[in-house]
Amino acid sequence: MRVIKQRNNPILITGIHRSGTTWIGKMIAESPDVAYVSEPLNRWHRSGVFRANVKYWYTYIHDENEDDFLPAYKEIMMYKYHLWAEIKSIRSRKDFFRMWRDYYRMWHGRIRHARILFKDPFAIFSLPWFAQRLGCKIVIMIRHPAGFVSSLNRLGWGFDLNDLLVQSSLMKNILNPFKGEINFVLNSKSDIITQASLLWKIVYSVVLDYRKNFPEFYYLRHEDISRQPLDEFRKLFSYLDVDYSQQIHSNIIKSSASRNPKELSVNRVHAVRLDSKSNLENWKQRLSREEILRIYEITHNVADHYYKDEDWWS
Repeated sequence: MRVIKQRNNPILITGIHRSGTTWIGKMIAESPDVAYVSEPLNRWHRSGVFRANVKYWYTYIHDENEDDFLPAYKEIMMYKYHLWAEIKSIRSRKDFFRMWRDYYRMWHGRIRHARILFKDPFAIFSLPWFAQRLGCKIVIMIRHPAGFVSSLNRLGWGFDLNDLLVQSSLMKNILNPFKGEINFVLNSKSDIITQASLLWKIVYSVVLDYRKNFPEFYYLRHEDISRQPLDEFRKLFSYLDVDYSQQIHSNIIKSSASRNPKELSVNRVHAVRLDSKSNLENWKQRLSREEILRIYEITHNVADHYYKDEDWWS
């Protein structure tokens, strides 16, 4: 599949949820020439931004169902904001302020002819479509399985694997090898640790196939950019052809500095100011050795392609 290449291609930051996509996306969107769009494929997305009906987490978009999504994406890329649809959906003061935030982002993007940045982990199974049909430059975030699982477990965020199983095209075209494991976990009334571990294994098994077939995508470990944020962001900005200014440099330092909290409050799960290095060790305190072993047993056949033994046990 040919990937369109030009400097103003839209950007897609993806991976698995809780893998650092918000931090990465917001730092890139510090550029005045980039317009940030958060998670169109989130089932709870704002109707003013994205008019398509999203039925499932990790919706699979492909040639046969693209008519349900392509018009809505084209509207975003033309900076169209559906104010009346958003007004009708307002249920709280928080919704009201989100409306004006999103409206401003679209307005600002339009007057500057800014480049659209989609921050959307839920697009991970649809990347060939995003590359071919929208011409996206794609960045895939990778996070240690224990870090991902501990984050979901701390927040109490389970994942219903039925969202994958009921997507017949997704199961047929991509996830058929995992059908037995998905059914087993669903039938065993498993906990968050098991659900999240299997989801991680599924997502990053697919990413392994992407690495073989799409070397032009950008693959970035959350741990690497957390340890060396300035160096890794410079490389990322260069890949994306986004200007790296002194202001952006300063904002990256502020977002990752050691004076920041070592762990996010459960009430501010999308905040981006964090002690990025210390945050990497949090899962070792949150999880028991038995829990880490469970995660390892489920994920290691895939995780071994991304992480060494010392990344688990040191």
